[in-house]
Amino acid sequence: MAENPGSPARRRADARRNRDKLIAAASDVIAETGPAGSLEEIARRAGVGSATLHRHFPRRADLLEAVLRDRVQALCARADDLLTAPNAGTALVTWLRAVVAHAATARGLGPALTGYDADPGFSPHTLIREAARLLLARAHQEGSVDPGVTVDEVLHLANGISLATESLPDPARRADRLVALVADGLLRRATGQ
Repeated sequence: MAENPGSPARRRADARRNRDKLIAAASDVIAETGPAGSLEEIARRAGVGSATLHRHFPRRADLLEAVLRDRVQALCARADDLLTAPNAGTALVTWLRAVVAHAATARGLGPALTGYDADPGFSPHTLIREAARLLLARAHQEGSVDPGVTVDEVLHLANGISLATESLPDPARRADRLVALVADGLLRRATGQ
């Protein structure tokens, strides 16, 4: 028997789809214009009305937190996938590239949430740090990264690259080049080259 289009399950599925579309559209708008991007533009790109946006996200900060949560969860899932990659050093660098790409498109998302009464159970920094720790530990164990390299250093490199390139023309390409330079030094150092 087909599900009734007005059933609660159908409405919940539609609401989840709309929420997901709003988060994806907001992520795109933030990448283009920053966290102060137009809410009307976000709703338009998601294919929903402003009322739907505000029903899901009563405050701009609620939407920004949802975007940040979605991005951090994607970075952590990518790290989990890379934990089984054949080369731990390459896996760490691949993830570092993903973190830098995230930062390049976040365009002030973190600072925009400063002072916001966010979900106390959601700590982006803690989640990212743990993902980096697991990847780095595996690279240390494999011997592809010097054991003296710390998680904080890896994350500071990602942050530094992001900050150094965010206002340059073609920041993604320039950031990727800097990650390649850092990776070359990071991975060679372990082999003594």
